[in-house]
Amino acid sequence: MPDDKVMSAPEKSVEIGLNAAMVAMLEGSPAILVIPGVNQTSEYSLPYGGFDPHAHRTMEMGLRELVEAQTGIRPGYVEQLYTFGDRGRSRTLDDHSPHVVSVGYLALARLMEDTKANIMQDRACWKNWYQFFPWEDWRKGRPAMLDELIIPLLVDWAKKPSTNQRTIRGLDPISRVRIFFGLDEFKWDDEQVLDRYELLYSAGLVKEAAADGRVTMAATCESPGLTMIHDHRRILATAIARLRSKLKYRPVIFELMPDAFTLFDLQQTAESIFGRAVHKQNFRRLVDKANLVEPTGASQHSTGGRPAALFRFRREILKERPALGLRVGRG
Repeated sequence: MPDDKVMSAPEKSVEIGLNAAMVAMLEGSPAILVIPGVNQTSEYSLPYGGFDPHAHRTMEMGLRELVEAQTGIRPGYVEQLYTFGDRGRSRTLDDHSPHVVSVGYLALARLMEDTKANIMQDRACWKNWYQFFPWEDWRKGRPAMLDELIIPLLVDWAKKPSTNQRTIRGLDPISRVRIFFGLDEFKWDDEQVLDRYELLYSAGLVKEAAADGRVTMAATCESPGLTMIHDHRRILATAIARLRSKLKYRPVIFELMPDAFTLFDLQQTAESIFGRAVHKQNFRRLVDKANLVEPTGASQHSTGGRPAALFRFRREILKERPALGLRVGRG
């Protein structure tokens, strides 16, 4: 006969959610597909929804369908990012409803004219991803907000006795600030996007921390970047870091390029994703040495300048050297 204690135990329920960080190039910057809040508020979400194992054979298939249903756009390149299972990072700390485990995906799209037309304007829109992470955009130099707002507040928070008792991966808070924000002898690492956001969250410098019920400083300072619901800005930070890393060893940048492009367009795309300027001559030597592109024989004519040669991605490279990307240096 079954044990009464076992029979009376509360049911442990878990639901699987799917989230898409869908990236495209728009007006020279990486844009993320988002859904505005109620009444077009400034609180955004990524396309997301529950996984239905009866309707979808795989989670990726489910993701593609929900993104298209919510936004009118079907993703192209898709890869799984990470599984986010933290409880208490979705507004309700004492929530006893089923625990939601979110599976995040990075998706890439070519933003062609027909893609722009297909978007459901009343449900979704494209936003420059640096509107959510303005401190990550170094294309015009070091962002002023780092020294004027973010770092002073982070250092004050990290030096508090209560804060200094917390260590993560063996690092105390002040060491994390120095390493992840490139202070003193440390250099800024463009892949540590999530580490920087997590520090801002821990210090209460983003509105998501206040919304999740943390004791924060968010009410006493200007919160940098647009806000997202639940863990969506955390998922977006992971996607940015993954794409920056991926571009260095795989030619996924061409998933964001049109069929024909100039070398200037390619360089601008690389700079916009990495968030920093690159040296023009070195970049072109790198592309040429890697044999990633080939001329189309056509040119692009622009007002006031010489015609620029058009190139296309040389897809044969995937069979020759599949682990090849753009390890670009700074400008």
